[in-house]
Amino acid sequence: MATVSLSANSRADTGKGAARTLRSQGQVPAVIYGHGRDPQALALNARDLDKMLSHIQAESTVIEVTVGGATAKTLIREIQRHPIKRQILHVDFQALVAGEKVTVSIPIVLLGVPEGVRLEGGVLDQTLREIEIEVDPSSIPDHIEYDVTNMVIGDSVHISDLKVPEGVEILDDPETSVAVLAAGAEPVEGEAGAVAEPEVIGRGKEDEEGEEAEPGKKGEPGKKGDQPKK
Repeated sequence: MATVSLSANSRADTGKGAARTLRSQGQVPAVIYGHGRDPQALALNARDLDKMLSHIQAESTVIEVTVGGATAKTLIREIQRHPIKRQILHVDFQALVAGEKVTVSIPIVLLGVPEGVRLEGGVLDQTLREIEIEVDPSSIPDHIEYDVTNMVIGDSVHISDLKVPEGVEILDDPETSVAVLAAGAEPVEGEAGAVAEPEVIGRGKEDEEGEEAEPGKKGEPGKKGDQPKK
C-alpha cells in the first residue's frame, strides 16, 4: 500500500470568493469528509500538492493529511481542474477508518514479453488498464500484475484471469477483456520490408508537339507543393 504525507491548514472562510482569494495566494481549497465527521474545509499549498500528485497514483494512494497536529488517513475522491489551464481548483478527501472497506481503482501491469510477440511477430494490445476493487484501506495494493510471457497469437486475458491478494474483491465484470495478442499486420507493397517497383526519374514526357512536360510534376526533385505546412 502506497502512503504519502501532506500538510494542510484549516480555513473558516468558504464560498467562491474565498476560494478565488486562496488560489491567488498560491493555495488550493479542499475538504475532508466521511465517517460521520463534519466536513472540514482546508487550504493546501499548490506547489506541494502538484509535486505530490506528480509521483503517485492519486485514486489508490493513502494520503495522511496533517492539520494542526492531527493526522487523518484519506483518499482523494475528486480533483477539480480548470478546463483550459488545468490548474487545480479544489480537492475532495475522504477520511478512512480501518475495517471500513473502500472502493478504488488500481492499475493493471503486464509483465514480460509474450512468446507470440518474440517468435510470431504478434502484437499485444492491452484493452483495460485499471480495475475497480473493494478493499480495506490498510490493504490497498499499488497495482495488479499479470505475466504475459506464455501468450501466443490468439490468446486473450480477462479479468477472471487476474489474481488479487486475499481480502481484495474485484467489482468489474469477470468477462471483461484485459489484453489480446493478435497477429501482426501483413506488409503491403511499398512499405518497409516489402518489394516495390523502383520509381524512374528522368526526362519529362514529351507531348504531341515535341515539348517537354511542365516542370513541377511528380518525380521532379525539390517540389514544394507536397511539403507539409510548418
